Formats: sequence, C-alpha cells, structure tokens
Amino acid sequence: MSDVNFRKDKVDAIKAVVDPKQLTDKVQQLKDLEDEIANAELGIKKLKEKANIISQFEIPEMMKDMNITKLKLKDGETVEVGNFYSASILPDRQEEAFEWLRENGRGDIIKNDITVTFGRGEDNKAAQYAVLAKGQGYEPVQKVGVHPQTLKGVVRECNESGIELPDCFKTYVGNRTNIKRS
Repeated sequence: MSDVNFRKDKVDAIKAVVDPKQLTDKVQQLKDLEDEIANAELGIKKLKEKANIISQFEIPEMMKDMNITKLKLKDGETVEVGNFYSASILPDRQEEAFEWLRENGRGDIIKNDITVTFGRGEDNKAAQYAVLAKGQGYEPVQKVGVHPQTLKGVVRECNESGIELPDCFKTYVGNRTNIKRS
C-alpha cells in the first residue's frame, strides 16, 4: 500500500489550479463576444427597420406614382405590391370584440381552450378527469381567444368587403413589397 503524502498532494493540487490571469482573459473574451452579439443584433434590427420602410412605403409609393402594381425584372424576378394586414383584440375590450364577431357570423373563429395540469405520476387521474372533468376536484384554466392569423384573415375579408370593424379591434392595413426571386 502506498503512503499518502498530504503536503505533496496539496502542492500538486495548487499547481493544477488555473492561472487567475487566464480566467480574467476568458471572462473578458466572453464579455467582448456578448457585446459583439448585442451590436450585431442591433445592426440586424436597424436593417430590418430600413427594409420595412422601403418595402411598406417607398417602393409602393413609387409604383403607385407610376400606376403599376407588378413589375417583371430582366432576370425573371417579379416585384409586386400587395396589401398587408395586422390585427389584434384590445385586452380590455375582448368581450365586445367577441360579441361583434358572433353577431357578424364569425363566432366560430373564437377558440375556447380549457387546460388542466396534473402532477407527476397522475396519469390515471388525468384519464379520469378527461371523463369526469371537474368531478375530481381540479379547476380548469380557461382561455378564450382568436388565433392572430385567423383574425388577420377576418380583417382582410372585412376590408375587401367594405365592412368597418369596431374600435375594439386594433388593425393595420398597409402595403408590402414582395419580390419573387427566380
């Protein structure tokens, strides 16, 4: 059996420790990379903003002035300006919006989701709950809403049909340039 030499083992352990200067350098390297990432993300955000201005305002206005809606380029790509829709329901006026949708034949787009959460190992209870619902003593969480893409479609339909939406809906209708690349 070999002898244990605590003093020698302690010295070897100290030598194995990383040099504090190396650690400081790595921390600085990480900070620099995080700053570089933040700057790159900010740069991308600014580029997207510029692209949106050109896509939604500058090109559509120029094409409108030229009285064209579609343009075919030499390389076979097409440039077309189309309508862009965005919509949401104001949270404090949700019931009013749902009522309008129901009264105007669009109540079927309102989704009513009920969620129940069971803990670990409660698979049997979950199965029973599916049959008995509240009978097992759990309170469901209910969420009523309209999918954003579905609402956007309603806004498009109403806009194209000349139907005015009440102000409980937050809507935006604008132009967007689409480039179909070959």
